[in-house]
Amino acid sequence: MTTTTDTSAVLAAPAAKAAATSATMTNLLEFDLDGLAAFCEKLGEKRFRATQLFRWIHQRGAHEFDAMSDLAKALRDKLKGCAHVQALPVITEHVSADGTVKWLFDVGDGNAVEAVFIPEDDRGTLCVSSQAGCAVGCRFCSTGHQGFSRNLTTGEIVAQLWFAEHALRKRLGRDERIISNVVMMGMGEPLQNYSALVPALRVMLDDHAYGLSRRRVTVSTSGVVPMIDRLAQDCPVALAVSLHAPNDPLRDNLVPLNRKYPIEELLAACNRYLEHAPRDFITFEYCMLDGVNDQIEHAQQLIALVKPARGEGVRCKFNLIPFNPFPASGLLRSSHAQVQAFGKLLSDAGIVTTVRKTRGDDIDAACGQLAGDVKDRTKAAERMAKQRTIALKPVT
Repeated sequence: MTTTTDTSAVLAAPAAKAAATSATMTNLLEFDLDGLAAFCEKLGEKRFRATQLFRWIHQRGAHEFDAMSDLAKALRDKLKGCAHVQALPVITEHVSADGTVKWLFDVGDGNAVEAVFIPEDDRGTLCVSSQAGCAVGCRFCSTGHQGFSRNLTTGEIVAQLWFAEHALRKRLGRDERIISNVVMMGMGEPLQNYSALVPALRVMLDDHAYGLSRRRVTVSTSGVVPMIDRLAQDCPVALAVSLHAPNDPLRDNLVPLNRKYPIEELLAACNRYLEHAPRDFITFEYCMLDGVNDQIEHAQQLIALVKPARGEGVRCKFNLIPFNPFPASGLLRSSHAQVQAFGKLLSDAGIVTTVRKTRGDDIDAACGQLAGDVKDRTKAAERMAKQRTIALKPVT
C-alpha cells in the first residue's frame, strides 16, 4: 500500500524550504566530519563546533539551527545565512506486508531514487541508492533496464539514511538507533560514483554520526576492479560482488562490465581487498536464473573458481538470490528445488552458502526490482528515442 505519514511531512520540510533558498546555500549533509570542520573553519569556528553540529544533524536528526541549543547564537546566525540541512522530498512511501518499507525520493530534473528498509529480529538494514538509474545494464536487473541519468551527490546518498533513521525513530517512538546495517545495493553501481561514495561511507561509520561498524556497511559492486583497489585503501568496508556466472562467456552476457574486467582480474582484486577488509571473506551474489546459470555444471565451475585444486582461491561465501522476473529480461526464476540443489553442492564443497529471503516483493522492493515508479523518471526511453532519431537522419 502507499502511505503518507506525518513523519514524512515533518522530515521532508527542509527539502521544501530549500527550494526557496538561494543556490549559494550549502547543504551540510554533503560533508563528512573533516569536510564540515573545514566549512566551519571558513566561518571562523573551531573543530569542536563542527563536531557538535555533526552530532545534532546525524545523531539527533536536527534540521533547524535554532534547535541546536549548545551552539553559540552567533554561530547559529552564521549558519542560517549560508547553510541548511536539505532532505530529499519523499514522493511515495510503500509498506510491505512483511514490514519492509520503500521510499521514492525526488532528486530533481524528473529523476527519482529509492531506498528500502528491511526489518529483522536482530538487525535493521537500509538499502541505499548511489545513482539515478544504472549504466552497467545487467540483464537480470530491472533497475539497469531503465538506463542511467546521473550520479548522486554525497548529500543525496547520506540523505536517504538521515531520513530513514529519523523517520523510523519518530514513527516507532524510539530514541535508540533503528538502522544497524547499510548496504549500498540500491539503484546504481556505487564504485562508478566513487568520489561521492567514500565521504558518505565515512559519515555512516563516524561515531559522531551513525557509528556503524565497518562490518555492517556493505558496498556491492558488479566488479569495477580499479575502484575495488582504491576502496581497500580509502575506506575498507564489507564487500559484496555481483558474480552471477562461473565463466567469462556467460558473465559477459549477464554482466556487461565483465568484458572490461573479466573474472580472473576480479577475483585477484577480491584477494587484494581481503588484506584490508573488516571481514575475512567476500560475499558473492548470485542471481539464480532458470536454465541459464543454475545447472550442476555451473556450481561445479564455481567451486573450481573459488576453491581450485591448485593455486589460490578466494575466501568467500555465496548468497543465492531468487530472481524477480520482469518482462523485458526474457529470464525466469530458478525453481526452489534447483536453488536448494545448487546451494547444497556449494555447501558440500565447504563454501558457506545462503539463500536470500525475498522481502518486499509485493511493493517491488526486492533485489533487482528498484525501478517501478522510477522507470520513466530517468528519461532513458526519451534519450534513446532521440538517439535513434539522430541516427536515422540523412547526412547533408
